[in-house]
Amino acid sequence: MTVLSNKPGVDLGEQAPGAPAAPVATAERRSFGASVRAYVALTKPRVIELLLITTIPVMFLAAGGVPPLRTVLLTFAFGAMSAGAANAVNCYIDRDIDAKMRRTRRRPLARAQVTPARALVFGITLGVASTAGFALTVDVFAAALSLFAILFYIFVYSLLLKRRTSQNVVWGGIAGCMPVLIGWAAITHGLSLTPFVLFGVVFLWTPPHTWTLAMRYREDYAVAKVPMLPVVATERRVVIESLVYTYATVLCSLALWPVAGMGPVYGAVAVVLGLAFLAEGHRLLRDVLAGVTGVHLRPMRFFHLSNVYLALLFAAVAVDPLLR
Repeated sequence: MTVLSNKPGVDLGEQAPGAPAAPVATAERRSFGASVRAYVALTKPRVIELLLITTIPVMFLAAGGVPPLRTVLLTFAFGAMSAGAANAVNCYIDRDIDAKMRRTRRRPLARAQVTPARALVFGITLGVASTAGFALTVDVFAAALSLFAILFYIFVYSLLLKRRTSQNVVWGGIAGCMPVLIGWAAITHGLSLTPFVLFGVVFLWTPPHTWTLAMRYREDYAVAKVPMLPVVATERRVVIESLVYTYATVLCSLALWPVAGMGPVYGAVAVVLGLAFLAEGHRLLRDVLAGVTGVHLRPMRFFHLSNVYLALLFAAVAVDPLLR
């Protein structure tokens, strides 16, 4: 990806899964402000935030300190547009299932706030503009990586994998990892082993992060006939596989220490965060083996901790070169 993903806001309304979306007031449909908010919502801003959390720190690491402000701002802007493009087209593709799920039923297409045709044009326009912007003002290679992320998310994840296999977020998560490579290329105009290690961190982090969210909204995915792992497998299997990926994530984060020559600050943060991440994974395993099930497993606790883990780990990636 990138990316990078996959984590929109959670709606805990009382409408049952599969129920039709609430009608939208005519006045809201005609409001300019409401239209702007609807188009912004198509880009899934919370997903973009997560992707940019992994992009900017990598630029500090690539620069060995503070990167050029102009490059950071342009990468931030066009990276947001790139992710927004993929997300908007994804909303167009998933508009039928979004209307059935509590977590997504307030998205603009599910509520008929934007027509499908306009959403598609909006997404394509953003994609073209972001790719051109990267190529003209940042780096051609970064532009190519950004375009690959958009196309991979749309054609491989959204159209090919999502509705066909329980491994959808494993391989589809590649798109969500791409911002790491894009940020590095924006500074160095190439790639090396270091960004691929960070790519691996995000890649391995994505399945347990997404599966624990899907455990909470298993009924939604079942109604929409999306074969997420928690829909087709037992909770015990989901928790065990999530823990395996959690171990792999932590080990990959520690591999960055020697590969990139990171200092003691990064090493200490990676160890402490890794231990906390693993402890929460083992808490899930202990509970599921004890017979705890459903919401009583509290999978969202792991989900929210995984967000904190990634954000703080990449914050350490940015800070470490400033202290050397």
